[in-house]
Amino acid sequence: MWTPEDTYAIARIDLPDASTHGWQVRIQRRGRKYGKFFADRLHGSERESYRMARAWRNALVQRLDEREAGPRVCLKSARNSSGVVGVSKVAVSASNGETYYFWQATWCPEPGQRRCVKFSIRRHGDRGAFRLAVEARREGVRG
Repeated sequence: MWTPEDTYAIARIDLPDASTHGWQVRIQRRGRKYGKFFADRLHGSERESYRMARAWRNALVQRLDEREAGPRVCLKSARNSSGVVGVSKVAVSASNGETYYFWQATWCPEPGQRRCVKFSIRRHGDRGAFRLAVEARREGVRG
């Protein structure tokens, strides 16, 4: 039985009319696409081509993870006003009608789990709350 770790970014390609059989690895990170096809014929068997595809995928993921250590910075957009992935400014309306503003850090410690922490702008100031959120996100992603 296959697990998600076994097949992450790996797909089986069988096109009998084109005599194409093998495993395709495809990963996209920060807008850049990486991919490679591992043909059964070239590697001797379906099992061996899968083994080669998985080894290539694992080496690529490790290389990308090492290169991307630290907070991920992106361009500001309508979906991200902070410029840091996983850090956003949020407003919370209290039952008394008052609105409170926070910088929030969000991350996934494990698949299917989500964590977030908010830092009050009133308590820490805008820049201080932002710095705390960036650091919380960095520590949360590191585990």
